[in-house]
Amino acid sequence: MLTQRSRYALRAMLFLAGQPATVPTAMNRIATEANVPRKFLELILADLRDAGFLLSTRGKMGGYRLARAPHLISLGEIIRVIEGPLALVPCVSRTAYRPCNDCKDEATCAIRLAMSRVRDETARILDGTSLVDATATVLAAA
Repeated sequence: MLTQRSRYALRAMLFLAGQPATVPTAMNRIATEANVPRKFLELILADLRDAGFLLSTRGKMGGYRLARAPHLISLGEIIRVIEGPLALVPCVSRTAYRPCNDCKDEATCAIRLAMSRVRDETARILDGTSLVDATATVLAAA
């Protein structure tokens, strides 16, 4: 399940995707427009900045802007920064593999096989959906 923190991050990034690329957007405006509590937003934006998705500018006219074009940032990348691996169980994670403590035989584990397919499809969809794609889908549905 997607955590509230990830939903906040996605909302903030989707909002920033619609802003001018050359002008920083103030954190208060992001918080208001994306409906994200400021205290959480500060931490989330810092994580996204540290991961290279955002650029920040200090000062009176400061704020945040995307570091890359919105069509080059996928929802999967954002979620991985905030949540970590997309896999529901650690034994199928590509980036944080750990064997399950209670598994008798990983090679024949039905749960592992099913969760591997879930991970692959989830990654395919999220990594194939950019901020632009997500925004276009929202606009098309409205």
